[in-house]
Amino acid sequence: MTDAAAADIDLFVIGAGSGGVRAARVAAGYGARVMIAEEYRVGGTCVIRGCVPKKLLVYASRYFHEFEDAAGYGWTLPPPSFDWPTLIANKDREIERLERAYVATLEKAGVAIVRSRAVIEDANTVRLTATGERVRARHILVATGAVPHEGHVIPGLEYVISSNEVFHLPELPRRVLVQGGGYIAVEFACIFAGFGTDVTLVYRGENILRGFDDDVRTHLRTEMERRAIKVVTGQIVTAVEAKDGGYRAQLSGGDAIACDRVMFAIGRRPNVADIGLENAGVTCGQNGGIEVDAFSRTCVPSIYAVGDVTNRVNLTPVAIREGHAFADTVFGARPTAVDHADIPTAVFSEPEIGVIGLTETQARERLDAVDIYKAVFRPMKATLSGRETRILLKLVVDAGNDRVVGAHIVGEGAAEMIQVLGIAVRMRATKKDFDATMAVHPTAAEELVTLRQPFAQYRREAAE
Repeated sequence: MTDAAAADIDLFVIGAGSGGVRAARVAAGYGARVMIAEEYRVGGTCVIRGCVPKKLLVYASRYFHEFEDAAGYGWTLPPPSFDWPTLIANKDREIERLERAYVATLEKAGVAIVRSRAVIEDANTVRLTATGERVRARHILVATGAVPHEGHVIPGLEYVISSNEVFHLPELPRRVLVQGGGYIAVEFACIFAGFGTDVTLVYRGENILRGFDDDVRTHLRTEMERRAIKVVTGQIVTAVEAKDGGYRAQLSGGDAIACDRVMFAIGRRPNVADIGLENAGVTCGQNGGIEVDAFSRTCVPSIYAVGDVTNRVNLTPVAIREGHAFADTVFGARPTAVDHADIPTAVFSEPEIGVIGLTETQARERLDAVDIYKAVFRPMKATLSGRETRILLKLVVDAGNDRVVGAHIVGEGAAEMIQVLGIAVRMRATKKDFDATMAVHPTAAEELVTLRQPFAQYRREAAE
């Protein structure tokens, strides 16, 4: 861009991740002059070192069990072998292809891409650290995402890797200790276990996946332990030392775990450091994220923020929706607020999880009458393979109006099921609507429309 144009653009986006790219592209489609800055790689966490490469590793890790299960169906196979460097090289090629696609999409839309860190200097000015150039913009959008939380400083923290580094390990570790109990921790514990790695998962809470339905948490933990993952709860790693060509992780309970890699997946924090928010007077909330209103506007009228940097609902599709809504609002003359209720989500553990809406505990706290429908059963696929595994299907119903207010699935295909089921929940479908839907047989999902008798019923006593 010429200096004149650079000093007079409509939108400057800081961060070319999912939310920023969508906002830039849609705004440009409305005729806005847009520039986007990215200091690492176009595509952001999800595409480069998050959801996409993780799902590729999930696919790869599941083949181990598929080979085992094949015997029950009459297949005779030679002992399979696995090569980690081949997987990582193939993964890298796919990520490079996706990054090129993102760049091409932005360029086709007329968005100028700047490979530099951008720092806000005032309400309408950003500085590119690579060149020192200052750019004036009518609007600034912060979409810098989040970064792994390092946790407390402990001896040997320098030996610990995060989800950023795990995708680039030169070789598959034989023994891994993962600290954390959320999405990323349980997903990578299952990924490594699928490759035959000896996995220990350490979490400070009483059970993994805090915030999920208790039945889901217990069910997944049982399934993980069936797959030889050692789950240690109520403890943390207090020190890591290099020892015998690997590492020794000291736990708060007194035990020490020998391993080849230590990975911390203890949450992510909004990436707000050193981007100049204070220069413009942009404020952050108690949760560390940039404070925004329903239209993603900060306390400074010309500055907006979307995605994980706001620490609202930290999921890629949410960031994309927020970025699109921002562009519609500011450049499309269509004020759009994102509804953050009833968002379907998945955990790509083994088996995977799909959930939407209220947990049983939340429903009992908020509603006067709750009916719980639940089924736990062996999947048909496991009848011949002989694998010891169970599927969990659970519906939470507001008995006052018969509306299905929560759905929780643990089992093969849970993510695909919850995406479709999310439509019904968002449309406020009732249990009678589910009952009136014909089943597809034989499937696991048919249980969702054939659950007739409540597993449990709760009624709140009326106040005298």
